[in-house]
Amino acid sequence: MAELPAAQPLVPVEQALAQLLAMADAAPIREREQIALAQGSGRVLADDLIATLDLPPWPNSAMDGYALRRDDWQGQPLRVSQRIFAGAVPEPLEPGTCARIFTGAPMPDGADCVEMQENARIEDDERVSFNQTLRVGQNIRPQGQETRIGDRLLTAGSRLGAIELGLLASMGQAHIDVVRRPRVAVLSTGDELVEPGQPLGPGQIYNSNRQVLCSALSGLGCEVVDAGILPDDLQQTRQRLAALGDVDLILSTGGVSVGEADFLGIALREEGQLALWKLAIKPGKPLTFGHFRGVPVIGLPGNPASTLVTFTLLARPYLLRRLRVQDVAPSRCQVPAGFAWPRAGT
Repeated sequence: MAELPAAQPLVPVEQALAQLLAMADAAPIREREQIALAQGSGRVLADDLIATLDLPPWPNSAMDGYALRRDDWQGQPLRVSQRIFAGAVPEPLEPGTCARIFTGAPMPDGADCVEMQENARIEDDERVSFNQTLRVGQNIRPQGQETRIGDRLLTAGSRLGAIELGLLASMGQAHIDVVRRPRVAVLSTGDELVEPGQPLGPGQIYNSNRQVLCSALSGLGCEVVDAGILPDDLQQTRQRLAALGDVDLILSTGGVSVGEADFLGIALREEGQLALWKLAIKPGKPLTFGHFRGVPVIGLPGNPASTLVTFTLLARPYLLRRLRVQDVAPSRCQVPAGFAWPRAGT
């Protein structure tokens, strides 16, 4: 049996994360696939998105109102020469007239401002009077106000949410190239664990970590391989790990101490590399990172609260960086504890 590692000092979470991200940067997932835009939520863009259109593609009205040439109006009522709806192709504006126009409709050639309908009055002869000073460009969205052809709208490595998918749709892209899904094997360790729905024996508890991790990984866009529960047996641990050679990460819970029942750690020390950290954090102090026959392994603590904390702070950023996402740090905020804390570290 491999020797147990020497005791290590508590490692700050920031230092552990930096080590994990450096390892992730050295092993990015480069394979890509093309998917339909509607399937893109949560996926990671493989290439920069470069604008192929001006948005708006032409000057258009920001209001329901009347389009006119500012110099044609000297305070007199103007005749309405045409009506322009969104999606229409307007005629050039007749000199000395105005056009009834609706929000999003293209501006007619010759018009240089729009007055909103609330500031206009329709006279008995159907001409239109305006009661406020007009200025050139008012209430007009100019061509290219949002994007110009050639602008970089998204960078490779961007995670796609509602806004990003909207940008892609606005460029007319029905299909997109994304980084392939990471394949993550999820396993739990310990004879004390039983899956929900099965009867509990003496000293046993239900395995809640599997549901937490599988759900969290699915939310990241991972392909989850359910590797079940590892018994407290070294030979079976070796065999089960060896069967997972085609995944990008093995993510385990429990069995990450340095005791005699740490069969996962023993297997890693014998057939791979093991970095054992004791994090300066509660909950979640014990954590293992290593490789088994070249496959990365992250061993999270078995306590459900510790599992969730360490997954969020360490495993999730690691996986995102493997996908070449750069901004992977979880959001931070300070809130009152809401409980007594008489002594730090307890």
